Amino acid sequence: MSTLMRAPRHCGSWFWDLDEVMTPGLDSALSVAMRMIDALKVFDLFSPVALEYKWYVLDSGPTGVESRLTIADPPGGLNLSERVSGSRPAAFPSAEPGTLHLVGSGAWSDAEGNLRREARLIDISVTPDPTNLIAELSVHHDIWSWFDFSGRPHPEVYNRNAPRLAEALREITSVLGVEPEPGEPTYFGHAVGYGVSTGDPDENGLGLDVTDHL
Repeated sequence: MSTLMRAPRHCGSWFWDLDEVMTPGLDSALSVAMRMIDALKVFDLFSPVALEYKWYVLDSGPTGVESRLTIADPPGGLNLSERVSGSRPAAFPSAEPGTLHLVGSGAWSDAEGNLRREARLIDISVTPDPTNLIAELSVHHDIWSWFDFSGRPHPEVYNRNAPRLAEALREITSVLGVEPEPGEPTYFGHAVGYGVSTGDPDENGLGLDVTDHL
């Protein structure tokens, strides 16, 4: 059972535009996804469970069909490209997979230092478009922020988790060879460097209470 509240939109996101360093396409997208998983696993932040993607037809648009492909951990040795292509809906023989969403779980630390596992602790997606290769990582929990969602400071939680995320982002950047760009700000926060924004506290030392939007 989850012990963390999850925001409906991200608290911080980062994306890597890889067009200049890799050839776009499904094989490259899957290779990037596996590299990101490997980097995150060093910090026990991501263990893969499944790959989800919708199908579209060029010049026609979405097909309305979505696939979910279970993947083992570790995923090495599996020909994921063939498995993705093999899941193409028979009614749409020219369909191509859209954005690949990696589903998994990761470990976070509570204030006492106990490690806990959380489904979808980190979201990973890669676009296999034949003309555009972009990878994105996003987070939806308050453990990466100085304030929790109710606006209370939780330095013990922050100090046990935010540095791991920062190191993982640096590792992904090193592996991909491209600096990330921050995603759009949301009501719940935004990326600042390799971390999540911290708003100015009020006169009582509290941050913004966003629980009304959870």
